[in-house]
Amino acid sequence: MILRILEEKIKSRLFKGKAVLVLGPRQSGKSTLVSTILQGQEYLSLNGDEAAVREALSNTSVAELERIIGRHKLVLIDEAQRIPDIGLTLKLITDQLKNVQVIATGSSAFELSARVNEPLTGRKYEYKLYPLSYGEMVGYHGYLKEKQLLETRLIYGYYPEIVTHPGEEKELLKLLAESYLYKDLLSLEQIQKPALLEKLLRALALQIGSEVSYHELAQLTGANKQTVEKYIDLLEKAFVIIVLPAYSGNIRNEIKKGKKIYFLDCGIRNAVIRNFQPLSARTDTGALWENFVIVERIKFLYQSGIDAKQYFWRTTQQQEIDLIEEHEAGVLHAFECKWSAASKARFPSTFTDQYHPISKQVITPENVKDFLM
Repeated sequence: MILRILEEKIKSRLFKGKAVLVLGPRQSGKSTLVSTILQGQEYLSLNGDEAAVREALSNTSVAELERIIGRHKLVLIDEAQRIPDIGLTLKLITDQLKNVQVIATGSSAFELSARVNEPLTGRKYEYKLYPLSYGEMVGYHGYLKEKQLLETRLIYGYYPEIVTHPGEEKELLKLLAESYLYKDLLSLEQIQKPALLEKLLRALALQIGSEVSYHELAQLTGANKQTVEKYIDLLEKAFVIIVLPAYSGNIRNEIKKGKKIYFLDCGIRNAVIRNFQPLSARTDTGALWENFVIVERIKFLYQSGIDAKQYFWRTTQQQEIDLIEEHEAGVLHAFECKWSAASKARFPSTFTDQYHPISKQVITPENVKDFLM
């Protein structure tokens, strides 16, 4: 079994008087993770996809919850975002049933967080479970094996079902992309134009690694800028994409409001554009590597509990740096992503002379281990 880094962290939070929330996209392994954590223990499992569970857990009372939970000390609520007023229900359990530990999973940060944040203020531990990470896979079968599989990861990504079913990646990714991209998103009231969502996703998939213009995306998809902004915000909160803002300080010609958009998983990105060609037949290898490195770095920082803000940097004269990290006390680190170790990377003096980053590094397949572990 592939050990998830969050496992021990979540175990340490049980029976501390707070609800435990595990957020992440569908099929990222939330149920498997929680089942592993609770293995060998008796617990009550409830699924928010079931109508009877939704009815029983919404607008409920302490007496009704006591009847449902019975003598169980552990309660797992899967797909909790489907349950109306779930935040109030979790608050009742946490406040009134002191000997009960509740763990809730949700596949949409937008839906579940919106429903629990206010009722559960000070009453929850919240975790994000991303698809498998580079570090987790190195821990599973070693660095050399994972290095050999880097090209596969750039094409098919890190979703658990994809990683554990070699040879079936294309078929499974198509099913996964259709179900997880559209099932959750199209259930939201804010998504009123499914065809527009598909157009926007494809446009974003074709622009990874490039600065995106919401105005140009609106023209390309036949929507208005406000709708594009709303849909991109929802895509980010539904764990489909990651938005990287531009870094700007004092330099007059810096891009100050630009954004780059990456997909949380390279496999999903390739499924959106229906391109599973090997790297030797592609023109987007550099962009895929950049997407991979930045997203895996985000996973690593989160799993390690390192607080760092991330940006890209660019000027109107096309000087740019792929990734800027701002750590505590404003300390900056600059990174360039290059699939070929022979590729030259320059860090513009316009940036280094002004901001004095404490480190500058080019990330290639040869040294990526040290960057992601």
